[in-house]
Amino acid sequence: MTSPGEKLEQQEAARQQSRAAWNAVAPGWYAQREELWKASHLISEWMIRRLDPQPGDTVLELAAGLADTGLMAARLVGEAGRVIVTDFAPEMLAGARRRAEEMGVENAEFRVLDAERMDLETDSVDGVLCRWAYMLTTDPAAAFAETRRVLRPGGRLAFSVWASRERNPALSLVGRVLASLGHIAPPEPEAPGAFAMADPGRIRELVVGAGFAEPEIEEVPFRWPFADQEAYWRYLNETSASASPVLRSLHTTAQEAVREQVHEAARPFHSGEGYDFPAVCVNVVTH
Repeated sequence: MTSPGEKLEQQEAARQQSRAAWNAVAPGWYAQREELWKASHLISEWMIRRLDPQPGDTVLELAAGLADTGLMAARLVGEAGRVIVTDFAPEMLAGARRRAEEMGVENAEFRVLDAERMDLETDSVDGVLCRWAYMLTTDPAAAFAETRRVLRPGGRLAFSVWASRERNPALSLVGRVLASLGHIAPPEPEAPGAFAMADPGRIRELVVGAGFAEPEIEEVPFRWPFADQEAYWRYLNETSASASPVLRSLHTTAQEAVREQVHEAARPFHSGEGYDFPAVCVNVVTH
């Protein structure tokens, strides 16, 4: 039986490991920013539409990555409003800052911030965005409770998580191969990870448990193409915070074996020289 103290130590170790992994892949996310946005913009557009930020609002983006979603909101809140772009990985935040400069966004501020322990005042923001991160948190209940705390009465939360691994092969194939070859342990169902909040029932439990209203939940499908096999392999190596550290730790022979099996597993999704994967997110809005 794990004691409360041991559990806290384990959670903190997991946070530190996750932060290091995201710092390491931040350059890859920035290098592939255009391809990533082209594939996934529908997800962010849904979130912005449902959040409906108004001129003068203060919008918080949690675990922002390159902040493409939050920077969309920055246009809508205007000069009188602001977007607080946050991430717990300083290198990801640096990429978001560069992205804002490229886009000419001037009403965004950038803070290193852990979604589970926010250094923000209670009732201080009008809206919260979070794309692809709540399911990765060590303690999602704490992250939702903190979100509820900083959100003003009547303010909205719009977020996105991944549907099941079976419906997102671009993300899940490499994990299945790594597990089958003994390089990683099979994932525990509710452990932090890309698919940890695929069940709408779990989403409702976490959201309502944190004091939010009954959430509106909608699946948003999109296509995720890769120009060729090399582009897909580069994506896995450069941007996957879960797979990249494992792949980089393998010697060349083992890495080539993984690569061959990944491409074999991806055969059903071949399109021309590359791939065209289906993908599904579960998007949520509540207040």
